[in-house]
Amino acid sequence: MNRREFGVALGALPLLSSVVQAVSAAEPSQPPKPKIGMLIYPGMILQDLVGPQTVFSILQADTRLVWKDKNPVATDVGIALSANDTFDTCPAELDVLFVPGGLGGSIACMKDADVIGFVESRGARARYVTSVCTGSLVLAAAGLLRGYQATSHWYVRDLLPLMGATLKAERVVEDRNRLTAGGVTSGIDFGLTLAARLADEDTARRIQLLIEYDPKPPFAAGSPEDAGPALTRDILQRRAPLIASARKEAEMAKERLGI
Repeated sequence: MNRREFGVALGALPLLSSVVQAVSAAEPSQPPKPKIGMLIYPGMILQDLVGPQTVFSILQADTRLVWKDKNPVATDVGIALSANDTFDTCPAELDVLFVPGGLGGSIACMKDADVIGFVESRGARARYVTSVCTGSLVLAAAGLLRGYQATSHWYVRDLLPLMGATLKAERVVEDRNRLTAGGVTSGIDFGLTLAARLADEDTARRIQLLIEYDPKPPFAAGSPEDAGPALTRDILQRRAPLIASARKEAEMAKERLGI
């Protein structure tokens, strides 16, 4: 390139820059990915997390697993998870705060000031405050379900009113920006419901088809009403010590919240 050609090239740079800017402005901007903070903790039920997390992954959300530190956290099935954010590094502003269940672990969280403080602080700013299974007990203990309709696993959902919530015994309960779901498998129902709010119903339907969510359980025993009194009584007897511990923590949270 001679001196004259080099000068012409330099003169063309402002025009080229203008063309690039015009093309960029004409291209539709992509909406920001929903920022979802998913609490993990020792003793949690893995399926409570994985069901919604699968939906959020297909939705291409910015999903963060959050705990006090990044050491492996044991779940109910022995598969360990590690957080990619701590309470200190988790963004203050989340689109979704999510808490999974696992009764023993949930009880421990209810009495842990650090956990309650984190859940309270992020929940106060989050666009949606959500849970599956006994995760709603943690939300309630943090004062985040006071004045809201909510649900939980069937054997502890009656504890929610102690902490200011209004019990609604449904698989997924939506009250303004609070979404709570019942036990374990309802996490997929919850995930799809929230996907429709974060995106739209067509997107949620596509995700449902992608994961082939078309449940046909082999037995009619998925609720106390279907299972009958004998089987329900057996489960309650087996879980009685944990349920009693959950009630004790709910009573203490009630006192702490001034209800």
